[in-house]
Amino acid sequence: MITALSGDTSRLRATVGFVKEQDTTTLLQLLLPGLDGPELRALAERCDFSHAALLVFPPDEAALSAALADCGLVADAPPRPSVVVRERLAVRHGRSAAELDVGILRPAVECLDGARRMVEVFALTVPPGSDLDTVAAHEREHQHETHVAFEVTTPDPLVLRGLCAAFGRYGATPDGGGYNPHENGTVFYFSAPAEAKAGYRRVELYVPGDHRDVLAAHLDEHRRRQPAESLLRLLTGAWTTQALAAFARLEVADAMDEDRSVDVAELACDVGALAPNLATLLRYLAMLGVVSEDRDGFRLTATGRLLRADAEGSMRALALMYGGPFYESFAGLDHTVRTGQVAFERRFGENHFDHFARDPALAELFDRSMAAGSRMFDPLPVHPVLTAAAEGATVVDVAGGDGELLGRILSAHPRLHGLLLERPHTVETARRLLGAAGHAERCAFRAGDFADVPAGGDVYVLSRVLHDWDDDRCIEILRHCARAMPPAADLLVIERVLPADGSASLATAWDLHMMCNVGGRERSAAHYARLFAEAGLTLVGVSALPLDGSVLHVRRTGPANTGSKP
Repeated sequence: MITALSGDTSRLRATVGFVKEQDTTTLLQLLLPGLDGPELRALAERCDFSHAALLVFPPDEAALSAALADCGLVADAPPRPSVVVRERLAVRHGRSAAELDVGILRPAVECLDGARRMVEVFALTVPPGSDLDTVAAHEREHQHETHVAFEVTTPDPLVLRGLCAAFGRYGATPDGGGYNPHENGTVFYFSAPAEAKAGYRRVELYVPGDHRDVLAAHLDEHRRRQPAESLLRLLTGAWTTQALAAFARLEVADAMDEDRSVDVAELACDVGALAPNLATLLRYLAMLGVVSEDRDGFRLTATGRLLRADAEGSMRALALMYGGPFYESFAGLDHTVRTGQVAFERRFGENHFDHFARDPALAELFDRSMAAGSRMFDPLPVHPVLTAAAEGATVVDVAGGDGELLGRILSAHPRLHGLLLERPHTVETARRLLGAAGHAERCAFRAGDFADVPAGGDVYVLSRVLHDWDDDRCIEILRHCARAMPPAADLLVIERVLPADGSASLATAWDLHMMCNVGGRERSAAHYARLFAEAGLTLVGVSALPLDGSVLHVRRTGPANTGSKP
């Protein structure tokens, strides 16, 4: 341990000497051979050499302070958590990030050119006999986190993209990065070209503020070059689902807020958990941006607030559902892919509608989870079909759940009336909620199935219904609607529509979910158009909604086609 620590001190001393001797222009030329003339001046104007960094492994805080003092360094603030380095170590060594408590110190150095720069010290405490000894030995040998850094002086997205492109033109390649919420800064890592002469293989661009939009393209390029790391990150997705579900089940978010940090011991007492274990969970969630950590404890972020039961647009029910029944069923995804049988039915012995209906608490959770995606509905009340509807027109919400969407429509349009069709137990919930919202006098309710779609409405709504069913059942449902619709009525179908160009979309993820849990599917707009035509309906147009949703505007083609599919 003494030999290892003295090695860390020697590296620290060498880093201090390097920082003192360099300036921005000289270092850029050493790192990016061939960079010269106008482009060198342009880069030097937009970023400043700010620090050199290394990772050390003291046995305790006192040893770290002594090593800094030996090198003439004084840390003027306590260590701050390092999100980026902790996550990189976790991936590299196959460990949970929660057990890698990496701190950052940035003592200042007076340089030969008169500038004041820093030595960035990442410190992972490794007590004698710790199982982290192997991590420390590997990192000392390979120096993965040793780097030099430039701070971007103009944190403009265009400037940032230009800097990344310039580094690439001179041989630097993306090597990861991340956003650190503790200091509101974004980090872009590069590997220096092989011919670099600075003695450092990694280069950092540090940008104040949140620039994760630009970072995304940088990380995509890095992952293309690091397939094993990419796969490992993907494989830990189940951990994230259960961490969020545990956070929701324990009601931790309800015991926190965004305005003040809460000590872990106090929080553990409030929610009935073990403080060390809760701290491990919270550190993992801090890495995901659900909470943030400071010296006083943890506080909620805007993302974490959505897991409070009382938050506007709360998604707590979704966390419980995806971390509960649907999580269990996804273990049988291979069975569904192999046989076509629905994994949920194999796991629970019945389809999910019947399973939830047998358990009132689970049924209520499912209805709340459906309402949790209600941000998708935000623009729907201003759809031209609804804004143009005549005074006293009736909006029929078919299988409208607890009335979340219909309530929004009625609130936006006091001149309209509503009629909600649902299963008996859900109708009563909707009646209560819509009554509490002041819509009781303008809203009627009918308990029934799709065969009971009320006739004579002006606007019909099918929200997230068709994706539950196969094509034959969808056509049957649509024919019930067509038969009930007067010739001039409109139908609004809300679904996640698969993109025609194969671009990334939540619809692709939900397509897998529906196949595994319901036996349904998501569809393209062209596929929906074919189903509508089979039912005597015509697709008029498609409009985008939040959360990768879409509203498909449908009208009667002519006399309702109520026959069976040939």
